[in-house]
Amino acid sequence: MHEVSIMEAAAEAAEATARREGAARIITLRLRVGTLSGVVPEALRFAFDVVVAQNPLLAGATMEIETVPVVCWCATCAAEFSGADWINECPRCHNPSGELRQGRELEIASVELEEA
Repeated sequence: MHEVSIMEAAAEAAEATARREGAARIITLRLRVGTLSGVVPEALRFAFDVVVAQNPLLAGATMEIETVPVVCWCATCAAEFSGADWINECPRCHNPSGELRQGRELEIASVELEEA
């Protein structure tokens, strides 16, 4: 399960932010996860519970996941449209499009801290 290593890296980044800001603890960790990122949100939530148990700065913290849908771009007709996978048919001109504008994200959106 690669979600544990992903969560460990996110926790380390959040910890670094908390230490740099002199925070007492991390209240909320917000992540943006694209539907094509290869990360399973349920597994990420389980991994978060595992990582929280090992980290005093995360004690009592919550995690929020924003799911980022697939958005494609059609270069033929300059249309942006929702997609389901890597290659999608443009609903306007029906040409195939493999250009993704979003949907692969895996990033920390924000870290809410409690002041020391």
